Amino acid sequence: MLSFLPSQEEKTIAVQFTGEATKEDADQLENYVREHFPQGGSFNILAIVHDIKGSTLKGMIEGMKFDAKHWEQFKKFAVVTEKDSIESLTKIGKYLPGITVKQFEKDELSEAWDWLHESA
Repeated sequence: MLSFLPSQEEKTIAVQFTGEATKEDADQLENYVREHFPQGGSFNILAIVHDIKGSTLKGMIEGMKFDAKHWEQFKKFAVVTEKDSIESLTKIGKYLPGITVKQFEKDELSEAWDWLHESA
């Protein structure tokens, strides 16, 4: 399930995933992008992921595959998770070509925000 969090900057969408991602989550994200970036401006995503498992990661990635017209808007994708496995980062990068992806540990949220603030 996807929920939106307060963002530290207007060009970053902050979300939290808990459990399995759904089509409704993808629709919510699509509506958010359409509303907040109507002129096609670029944006980053900070995703805090709880209880990530292989199937949850796959569902999250599928949920992120919203309308292809938004791919050129996507710049950076910071993933904050309890998992210390680089495997999940590798899987995300495989499904999101052309997007800079970096994984952060649960206690590195401020580092994730700093990374998103840096120029790509």
